[in-house]
Amino acid sequence: MADVMPLEEVDKVTRNRYEAVLIAAQRARHINSLRLAMLERMAEEDVNIDTRKVTSLALRDLIEGRIKVKYKGEEKES
Repeated sequence: MADVMPLEEVDKVTRNRYEAVLIAAQRARHINSLRLAMLERMAEEDVNIDTRKVTSLALRDLIEGRIKVKYKGEEKES
């Protein structure tokens, strides 16, 4: 059974859901490139690859705060 992701949580992290989709898509591409690199190393060594969907992982990372959202023009926090 699939893990249900509360999309209301996404609204708390970003300004709107469309922005969240763009951020999650960028993270998903990053996760996918890491996964492809691991597949290339698989012939040389024993590699454990996460089989969950990269989009689900990216949205989960966004909701759980593992992705930091920075807006242009905002000052750095000290």
